[in-house]
Amino acid sequence: MSESRAKDAAGGMPEAISGIDAMRGVGAVAAKGFWADAWDRVLGRFGARVALLWIGIVAFFAVFGPVIANAHPIWRRNLETGAWDSPLWQNLTSVDLALLAAAVIGLPFAFLPLGAANRIGMPERSSRLGLLLLLALQAGFTIVAAGIVSSVTRDNDSEPWLRELGRAEAFPWIASAVIGGVAALFAALVAGGARFKLAMVLLAAVVSVSASATRWSERLVNFEVYDEQESSGKYDVVYTLVPFSPAYGRSDIYTLPPMTRIGEQAEALKSRPLGDRLVLLGTDALGKDVLSQMLWACRLSISIGLVSTGIALLIGVTLGAIMGYFGGWVDLLIFRVVEIFMAIPVLFLLIVAAAVLPRNTYVMMAIIGCVSWTGAARFTRAEFLKLRRQDFVQGAQAAGLPLRSVLFRHMLPNGVTPVLVDASFAVAAAIIAEATLSYLGLGPDGQASWGKLLSSATGTTGTFVWWLAVFPGFAIFFTVLSYNMLGEAMRDAIDPKLRKAAH
Repeated sequence: MSESRAKDAAGGMPEAISGIDAMRGVGAVAAKGFWADAWDRVLGRFGARVALLWIGIVAFFAVFGPVIANAHPIWRRNLETGAWDSPLWQNLTSVDLALLAAAVIGLPFAFLPLGAANRIGMPERSSRLGLLLLLALQAGFTIVAAGIVSSVTRDNDSEPWLRELGRAEAFPWIASAVIGGVAALFAALVAGGARFKLAMVLLAAVVSVSASATRWSERLVNFEVYDEQESSGKYDVVYTLVPFSPAYGRSDIYTLPPMTRIGEQAEALKSRPLGDRLVLLGTDALGKDVLSQMLWACRLSISIGLVSTGIALLIGVTLGAIMGYFGGWVDLLIFRVVEIFMAIPVLFLLIVAAAVLPRNTYVMMAIIGCVSWTGAARFTRAEFLKLRRQDFVQGAQAAGLPLRSVLFRHMLPNGVTPVLVDASFAVAAAIIAEATLSYLGLGPDGQASWGKLLSSATGTTGTFVWWLAVFPGFAIFFTVLSYNMLGEAMRDAIDPKLRKAAH
């Protein structure tokens, strides 16, 4: 090696190659794919990195909130008999268990490096993410359907034979297994015949069925018993990091400011103390801890945003693809339907629905998703109108491929870019809609919400409580801002015109 080439190699400079080597591809770097390049450009923006960090924090507390903040002890031991149990574990819901299992199993599966994944026979990351989405739909359907069956069998208005059937000891496992088996069958058909995918479908079925069957009926909650047991000296009780639940409130600790120790406050009021507990963000007018409500409300906000946007994408992309592919009278007819839905005021529809329908999270998700799909439909229609005359589309048609393959396997990947950008803004809009309804007192019953906390900042007396306005207001503002910043970064990264203008 010559002296100059040695210096280049020592200094990290690329070694000079001949023209023959260049023709052979020596020193060539593999080009990044479109989505990999776009994602690198998104991560290159400081605002997008901050937005992803905040969304990740919200998602973390959405999964682990009930474990981090809970008035049920992690561990309780009877000092006389030595018997011990975990009230926190016993009072976790089926959704809590499924999310914890997804975090423990799903995240390592999704973010496993490509080299390690190939050595153990796992598919590439994009295929793994698609499989995880399918498994989430499978488990979600199992848990929701099992919850509906459980509520029907426990309803006093149901038929006597149905209530009697629900009291059978084996019924929760049988009903959950049937529902989980049906969901697993459809998931297996969609996933294909690969052994690894079938094993993951089976694992998701086992987790969702077990979670549904073991948490079939709701438990009666009595937080006062733990204080009585601990103060009697007969029990050893260990709490989690934030020893409060959103439903745990006491009249003797109402409207405490942040950084107040409840033990000192209760002693000053000559009421029974709750030990040396610190309320970091204060309490509300009902004596409920604000921090625990903030953490538990992360799940409601992020689930409302993602699920309702997913429903909107499913409807909008399907109708938009049909409009753009066929055109003509099909486009004219369906687009009139789009214009009708565009004229519906979403907020007023949600207010009316809250008055006549059950006020729960699933109804709110369905309503927001079923009326907010027009943006995805219009973007998909515009892209498909441009793509339907392209050579690869006409080649797929000439090859005799079925319509669903032409639309969703060949055309959709080339026209889905604007839809994904719009989806980020749609998630933010759904979070604002939920916060607005909760602020008006029309949100889901029995669930902590940032909007509900914000509405209690003035209360019935009209006295302004600053910590009930600042903390939930900041959470709503920064979450919505993060999704908007992420959407803008994605738009700039995938739009060639904006990319050229930036240079």
